Amino acid sequence: MISCLQHPNLVKIHGCCVEGDQLLLVYEYMENNSLAHALFGGENSQLKLNWSVRQKICLGIARGLAFLHEESRFKIVHRDIKATNVLLDRDLNPKISDFGLAKLDEEEKTHISTRVAGTIGYMAPEYALWGYLTYKADVYSFGVVALEIVSGKNNMSYVPDSNCTCPLDWAFHLHQSGTLMEFVDPRLGSEFNKVEAERMIKIALLCTNASPSLRPTMSEVVSMLEGSSNIPDVIPEAGGLSEDLRFKTLRDHPREMNSSGLEGSLSHYSSSASFLPGSSSTDDIREINAEAYLKFKAMRDSHIHMERQRSVAQLSTPVPSWTGSSKSAHDLHNTI
Repeated sequence: MISCLQHPNLVKIHGCCVEGDQLLLVYEYMENNSLAHALFGGENSQLKLNWSVRQKICLGIARGLAFLHEESRFKIVHRDIKATNVLLDRDLNPKISDFGLAKLDEEEKTHISTRVAGTIGYMAPEYALWGYLTYKADVYSFGVVALEIVSGKNNMSYVPDSNCTCPLDWAFHLHQSGTLMEFVDPRLGSEFNKVEAERMIKIALLCTNASPSLRPTMSEVVSMLEGSSNIPDVIPEAGGLSEDLRFKTLRDHPREMNSSGLEGSLSHYSSSASFLPGSSSTDDIREINAEAYLKFKAMRDSHIHMERQRSVAQLSTPVPSWTGSSKSAHDLHNTI
């Protein structure tokens, strides 16, 4: 299936090897390693990514995900979008690799319930806490990676100050205070496009909304990054329910796993964990725990209600369908 996926922003698979317990994939050679290596590596391994290159990388990742979700013959949720899974070729074009391959049939399913496989800090809260998987889980992860591209900071290891737990948290606080330019990587100096930087940060914050139904689709993300469509002002406030839900993933994950009866262990969530394409086989699919789902549904509905009330007073541009005003096969409304 992987070899059938052909797109400029997806890594090409040349072959595989299965021998005993050794599972290997042979990718095309990528001269510049990974995005994580370029952004977070040591001084000798970091690449000097100017703003135009960062913009190109972010847009390329978005286009690759839009292809997987909406344009490919196989509708696929990657499940583990992060900087280490974005490879860079000779010309610094991004290519998504290491597919989780959780496949959704749009005509029959709006979500699947699966054993969690991914990396804490990049996983959407509804997926990390309840194993509830839709395309919007990838949208959330993309938002985190976009913030890393702008800031040059690793969401897993960088702690801005005592009031913020990670760059994602920091970005929300800077948005509240109207000082978003402080978020831009200082290595860029003044050599970046302020309009594009602000646009990318705001899109990333939309993508990391705690409610899946309030996140845009990846095709809408592409349109906003290209400047073809406006960015609606529906970014949740830091300190509200959305912030609690996002960081609840990091604080309470072991307790949630035990209380809701979800499968897996903490070993599935380590920051260095790597998952091979076979990890999302049909053996992983199971019925979602009823109590956990009802808890998620109640929290989600409460959050949507709060966001709608805030939006009435705040919105100055038309609200697109993904803000929760209409139902979509990609949103959670269809599951009610």
